[in-house]
Amino acid sequence: MALAFSCTRRSEENSGPDRSAIEIGYFGDLTGPTFNFGKSAINGVLMAASEINLRGGINGRPIDVVIEDDRGSPEEAARLTAKLIDKDKVIAIIGGGTSGNSRAAAPKAQSSHVPLISPSSTDPAVTKTGDYIFRACFVDSFQGAVMAKFARHSLKLQQVAILSSASSAQSVGLARIFRQRFADDGGQIVAEQKYSDGDKDFRAQLTAIRAAGVEGIFVPGYYAEAALICKQARDLGLAIPLFGIDGWESSELISIGGKAVEGSYFSTHFSAQSTDAAVVSFNGRFAKRWNTSSDALSALGYDSAMLLADAINRAGTTESAKLRSALAATKEFRGVTGTISLDAQRNATKSAVVLQVKDGKFVFVERVDP
Repeated sequence: MALAFSCTRRSEENSGPDRSAIEIGYFGDLTGPTFNFGKSAINGVLMAASEINLRGGINGRPIDVVIEDDRGSPEEAARLTAKLIDKDKVIAIIGGGTSGNSRAAAPKAQSSHVPLISPSSTDPAVTKTGDYIFRACFVDSFQGAVMAKFARHSLKLQQVAILSSASSAQSVGLARIFRQRFADDGGQIVAEQKYSDGDKDFRAQLTAIRAAGVEGIFVPGYYAEAALICKQARDLGLAIPLFGIDGWESSELISIGGKAVEGSYFSTHFSAQSTDAAVVSFNGRFAKRWNTSSDALSALGYDSAMLLADAINRAGTTESAKLRSALAATKEFRGVTGTISLDAQRNATKSAVVLQVKDGKFVFVERVDP
């Protein structure tokens, strides 16, 4: 009788609502060459998880984030994705601050049927891996077109140079898109030079660009190289506009570049200066929690976590196929980086903003809608 009672009680307990934690994985660059991206993004993810848990979790289940540092290495991103899936048994992953790391991680997530959401990887190839790969940001084809339009119409430039990274597929792709769209709009690309990620000396390329008599330079790369390019361009007497992409957005751009980056421009996903009520509220909560200002990566990390939570709610389960379908069906999701709808390729359709470095701060210039 005691054994029967014990079995009955255990069965009744097991039939109750599931209150176990929902395990979500995160990988990003926390100590490598783009550490600012990873640190900002994880702060956004953790704030979202905390707010969700304070509201009672998702269907009574708390969110638990398993955090891994890929150190900016694609190989490490791939290894950590396998670890998060096979050992930690996460139901979804938010990760891949850079497109190269997301591309490296995507095959394992796809083959394991575990949704992977990239907050900020803009290379179109990322989501082409398969139907379990998503992003919360726009793609480079849009970003490249935004900067071509900005250079031609807002800056009124006719003859421009491109200085891109030959070792970055994203940079190569953005250079191609910018070149085509700028030329289609009546502009001329009169000089093109290359560098490799991690380079420190760009004087030879900038000297060749100066000889071409250009009116501006498009640099589709990351903040460390962009800051040095700006410094060396000014040292060579190039007093012309330099402009880039979301990879420029980091406090390190100003720390490294100093006065040389003043007046430069870049496209990105979010402006902390927005007067939108959701952005103002987010900025206040973020500053209170982390004692620092928000940026595009922190906002994208927050939106990625909230996008995932919304899909779990709509799916009513964490079962992979149903969760994937709910994510893919996302339409008009109100995030702090804008209203997000996922297209057939699971890319976010949303606006971009252009910021300028002014008095050591990132200042809003204009917004460009899809």
